[in-house]
Amino acid sequence: MKDVRIGIVLFLLLFMSEISAQKFELGKVSLEELQEKLHPIDSSAAAAIVYKAGKTIFKYDYEKGFYALHECQIRIKIYKKEGLSWANFEVPYYVGYESMSDDVVKFSNAVTYNLEGTEIVKTKLNSEGSFKKNVNEYWNEASITMPNVKVGSVIEFKYILKSENVVTFPAFNMQYSIPVNYCEYKTEIPEFYIYKPVATGFVKVNTEQKYEDAFQGYDNQYRNSSTLKYKQISSIHTAESIPALKEENYIDNVRNYTSSIKYELERTRFPDQKVKDYSITWEGVAKTIFDNKDFGQALDADIDLVTDLRFILEAQHKTDLSQLEKLDVIFKFVQQKMNWNNHYGYYVDKGIKKAYVEKTGNTAEINFILIRMLKLAGISVNPVLLSTIEHGVPVFPNRTIFNYVIAGVEIDGKQILLDATNKQTTPNVMPLNTLNRFGRLIRKDGTSEEVNLMPKTTLNENTVLYVSVDEHGKIAGKCRIQKSDYPAFSFRENNKGFNKESYLEKLENSLNGIQISDYKIENVANLDKPIIESFTFVTGNHCEIIGGKMFINPKLFFTNSRNPFVKEERQMPIYFGYPKQKKYQITINIPEGYLVESVPKPIKIATGENVGLFIFNILPEGKIIQISFTEEINASLVSSDFYEVLKDFFQQMIDKQNEKIVLIKV
Repeated sequence: MKDVRIGIVLFLLLFMSEISAQKFELGKVSLEELQEKLHPIDSSAAAAIVYKAGKTIFKYDYEKGFYALHECQIRIKIYKKEGLSWANFEVPYYVGYESMSDDVVKFSNAVTYNLEGTEIVKTKLNSEGSFKKNVNEYWNEASITMPNVKVGSVIEFKYILKSENVVTFPAFNMQYSIPVNYCEYKTEIPEFYIYKPVATGFVKVNTEQKYEDAFQGYDNQYRNSSTLKYKQISSIHTAESIPALKEENYIDNVRNYTSSIKYELERTRFPDQKVKDYSITWEGVAKTIFDNKDFGQALDADIDLVTDLRFILEAQHKTDLSQLEKLDVIFKFVQQKMNWNNHYGYYVDKGIKKAYVEKTGNTAEINFILIRMLKLAGISVNPVLLSTIEHGVPVFPNRTIFNYVIAGVEIDGKQILLDATNKQTTPNVMPLNTLNRFGRLIRKDGTSEEVNLMPKTTLNENTVLYVSVDEHGKIAGKCRIQKSDYPAFSFRENNKGFNKESYLEKLENSLNGIQISDYKIENVANLDKPIIESFTFVTGNHCEIIGGKMFINPKLFFTNSRNPFVKEERQMPIYFGYPKQKKYQITINIPEGYLVESVPKPIKIATGENVGLFIFNILPEGKIIQISFTEEINASLVSSDFYEVLKDFFQQMIDKQNEKIVLIKV
């Protein structure tokens, strides 16, 4: 159940039938649409996509060959002021090709419709509402801001993306954070191209396909009109009444579960030419990436690292360093020397030689330098491609899904993952957004293997409390919290430029208003050791006196009172990030004049599949009560099939934490 790969449904069965769909036309907005006050199915919706119709067709140019036109028509209804943001729409397009023309995006037919009395008033988009901006070296963005949009408006527009890149189509999303009434995506693909259409998400998509004759005119080399005849595969994917996709607790990236369709080229088969495979296998993906000059050649770039390597190893004043010791020294050197420019990617930008001199680079440049230096030290290492959480899940063979590269080391049969772009990482402790299920270790010879990115061991956070309760119900004591590995990494990441005053204010608020003094923290800068926090505290909020009795939460200010899982059902998997164990050891000294009347009963709760474990023990002995809590989640990702079990598990933990220790006055 844990580390479950969420299924991505392939269109394995395509129905041979006539293509038919609902008929929508731009410019045909009805009075009923404008009068509608609420979405008929989801009354909470701030807006809704009335329809979205996409189409991808191929055009032929004698000199350049086939290119793709991706057309999209969208109509949106605004119900509430929160939906006004849908007046803004962006389309990214690629401009970083080496041998192809830049993509081009053009908007048209952009109109806002409003109802004034019984009259439908149109406001057309002018040039002032259309924008283009540069995102980075490879991407631009075309956007529009629709005019005169208000609650009740209907807006519609069309755009066409022209691209000579026919290897991958832009993802066609069928689901958004608002409902979609109807959505369709048509493709007309010449028989020379074989694509893998992939659907993601949980929405039922109907697919129809037919094989038919096609032709188009073009100008030949003599600028005379010619006709190209061929067979084509025409497909249509449709869906209706698509619910809004909403954020939930414990989710990695909600967009991973957005219903969408994406085409990736598997092979081409032109007449009188050999069949050419693109990304049908991981080996093909690995070879294609390594053959790129900004990857394979960049790894082998002419750069002198020997001098620095010799210097840092000799500085250890030890001639027989083990491979693990060499790894540690080299990793820390590159991590501290290099500064990440916040650019992702598995291709270099300026190259590792220039990046090394300037001490700044993107993800690939920094980790390629690390890989080169480790190889020079005789350590077995290869690049590992991955996709960050916000970028998507690389489940099927696919080049374009990756956006990050790290180093994968093998020492004594054990794999160690390294990322030197972040100043807080340690071996096998990487940035949290890289813990995205599986990566791909690739080698120069084209072989590759899957790499599990999720931590394999349960990571600990231990809290020790020693407290005394006085006769007025005031609680005072000392607290010590120890975090290692990922809990320590998260602390360091969340508290960069540590400001004690502001941190303590947040900590006091998060612990239900306790008052903290004598705060100390150890090992913030020493990544090899755990973070240790210690402080004294007082609080009057965690003990009630009623009728001469005291009522105390056994977990004090660490008590949880709300279940994070409240929905009746859940479609998306539950993401915990990494396996974790939290332990609390609590000693309570009760006040003079009081005795223990009752304490909650010890309990042990375990889910199936070893996903969750909760143990509560309590032992009153005279004036002292010894309490222990153990809370474990032994999975990084859990299937939604397990949701009811987890919901009940969390509720039982919360219920037990909120039972009271009862002291009686004598």
